[in-house]
Amino acid sequence: MTLCGFFYDYKKGIMIYDIAIIGAGITGCMLARQLSRYDLKIVLIEKNSDVADETTKANSGIVHSGYDAKPGTLKAELNRKGNPMFDDICRQLDVAFKRIGSLTIASNDTELTQLQKLFHRGIDNGIPQLSLLDKQQLKKIEPNINNNVIAALLAQTAGIVDPFGLAIALAENALDNGVELKLETGITTISYRNSLYELKSRNETINANYVINCAGVHADKINELLCPASFKIKPRKGEYIVYDKKCASLVNHVIFQCPSEKGKGVLVTPTAHGNLMIGPNALEINDKDDYATTPQGIEEIIATASLSVENIPLNMSITNFAGLRAAADKGDFIIEELKEHKGFINVAGIESPGLTASPAIAEYVIDILKNSGLILREKNKYNPIRKPMIHFMQLSDSEKKQLIEREKSFGKIICRCESVTEGEIVDAIRRNAGARSVDGVKRRVRAGMGRCQGGFCLPRIMEILARELKKEESEILKDGVGSYITICHSRASGNPIP
Repeated sequence: MTLCGFFYDYKKGIMIYDIAIIGAGITGCMLARQLSRYDLKIVLIEKNSDVADETTKANSGIVHSGYDAKPGTLKAELNRKGNPMFDDICRQLDVAFKRIGSLTIASNDTELTQLQKLFHRGIDNGIPQLSLLDKQQLKKIEPNINNNVIAALLAQTAGIVDPFGLAIALAENALDNGVELKLETGITTISYRNSLYELKSRNETINANYVINCAGVHADKINELLCPASFKIKPRKGEYIVYDKKCASLVNHVIFQCPSEKGKGVLVTPTAHGNLMIGPNALEINDKDDYATTPQGIEEIIATASLSVENIPLNMSITNFAGLRAAADKGDFIIEELKEHKGFINVAGIESPGLTASPAIAEYVIDILKNSGLILREKNKYNPIRKPMIHFMQLSDSEKKQLIEREKSFGKIICRCESVTEGEIVDAIRRNAGARSVDGVKRRVRAGMGRCQGGFCLPRIMEILARELKKEESEILKDGVGSYITICHSRASGNPIP
């Protein structure tokens, strides 16, 4: 019998999911959405207060062409397969995506030799539309490239996407198609009894036939809740600087430096929403919750980015941030079912090009599930199309007028920097997997992402959140649990808030 989105086992007296996905970053959300086309009971579990709230929210947003991954690796195979899937996915989900191409530059003969190797590696990986450019050809398409650059590898299939916007859209569409989302549900123990997985958090127990571990930098710890350590995730921190939209035209492509063993180096790129961004550096750390930026790190990426592009307008920066990459000690993606525990699948070490590979990773995992014995029947009413977001400032004057006549809240500008209306914020809150915090609103509609970084619109956003969520403004969070914005005397004294 099906009950409230679960299977209920009367003999065992418990409710059972077909699949539990641990981790609602880009990989977990992509899997949830791809699996939601089948007649399955699926739960997406996230320890934070929102989806895309760790590595994904601090991703470069680059859709890589796939020329640089070592041939024969999962990274190479799934990057190649994932890249062409982005056009349809982003169209279906109304997510910003642009194929602007990438340039990997060389500033000396040693790097030029490396570029030639990368070109041939790209050919081996089956990557189309690659070409080597000399300095004169490069200057024609990138006038602001550093004058010391002598050549570049052009990869025309590379692009830029809104990484957290994509994860949010995937989660929303998955929920629209029947997936359940559990936030603030950190898994503390996992046991396997009678062919059933029991996942425990502080507040509940979740039972599932299959478990998919997509926990990012914490994937090794989730794996170790069930079995002895078989891999380790070493966080690699990268810092970024975002510049005002007035700077976006400084470059036309994603500009990479020659890659090293730590990654693809500091890049200079337009973003999917029209800003300019530089970064990241690469710092091996032990703390899996260290998202702090440092003066030394910021200085490093500015100095390094200047080797790629001249005249970066340092006085036009609007924010900086740091992200963590889930670098595994295996040197490749880890996507496999445990031999000793049928139905438990690790999807770990998903560092770059993990975002690009994510649609292909989902299909790869689905094949593992099929081979493990899961019967997949497609739904008759699966809908891959997400309800379009309303981008008020992109409408014509007549469309704006009609919209305001229908709903007056679209006539109230809340975020002046990004021209975001109250109607857009309300819509972002009311959707499946909707915003529950100030940063949740920010990631969905960009309110607070402009030059003033929420200096003017923050109080209004808090007011709207409180009204829509039926809370006091003192209860509204910036992002995660405990990130209160206002001081409440009762809370500060340790007494319950009335």
